[in-house]
Amino acid sequence: MNSINTGSAIVVHGGAGAGRALDDGCAQAAQAAREQLDQDGDALDAAIAAVLALENDGRFNAGTGAALGLDGTTIEMDACVMDTRGRLGAVAGLRAVNNPVLVARDISRTPHCLLSGEGAERFARAMGHAPYREVSDKARRAHKKMIDQLASDGRVMPGVDNNDFARFWNYACSPAFVGKSGCDTVGAVARDQDGHFAVAGSTGGSAPSLLGRVGDTPIIGSGFYAGPHGAVAATGIGERIMRHMLASTVYHWIAAGTALDEALRRGVGLFPDDVAVGLIAVSRTDAGAFSNAPMPQAVVCHG
Repeated sequence: MNSINTGSAIVVHGGAGAGRALDDGCAQAAQAAREQLDQDGDALDAAIAAVLALENDGRFNAGTGAALGLDGTTIEMDACVMDTRGRLGAVAGLRAVNNPVLVARDISRTPHCLLSGEGAERFARAMGHAPYREVSDKARRAHKKMIDQLASDGRVMPGVDNNDFARFWNYACSPAFVGKSGCDTVGAVARDQDGHFAVAGSTGGSAPSLLGRVGDTPIIGSGFYAGPHGAVAATGIGERIMRHMLASTVYHWIAAGTALDEALRRGVGLFPDDVAVGLIAVSRTDAGAFSNAPMPQAVVCHG
């Protein structure tokens, strides 16, 4: 847990359970956000810059490092942006784009808040986002490991029978298995010198998952929330996070006067220990991160 009183602040995470070995990527992302603020960017510019850096890193489950679906071919991504200047945009089930967070930013300029699937991809092309269909070596290795685990006796998701993925299979091909993989996300929250707050997030999706699955990342109040009292981003198993409307819940605790560190711990405490979950947040005076599993993170503050 980190908690610092300061003028502006940035907190970045690389996914609950992704391990602290990736802290350097979060530090670089936080520095990219810091540079945006130094160049007169606002809180949302900073949050997007951080997430963009993580999408381009390749080691995180977002953008260029997005996870493969169960069929070993499909990649579906979600992303979000929100700030206290009225900007709100999210995208779900997006394919063939290397920077979903920029598509979410563009959606925030439209009459809508959330686009999904084919419409989202068509919108991305209309906005000038080039097709990107590369699959990282990391994603291919993770997919093979996931298939091996699904064929074993051990459960790959807490409380979920491996056979459920074959039973409800909805990909065009047949299951490649008889029967702990990536559910990580990247995110950033920021407070600028003018006192505005913003949040941005991106994910390459949960694995394993059925085709068309949407997690908490693009759902306002679940994976992200920003308001006049701060900004919050969540990471972990989206189906669990959505049931608690976690980001909104923690935000409103902070708004009601709960100390930021206590609110983050209380939020994570809503989940059993075998469900990896993490939170980052900024408030008017504090910035911090907390998770129940090793989570890459970085905090940058400036007086």
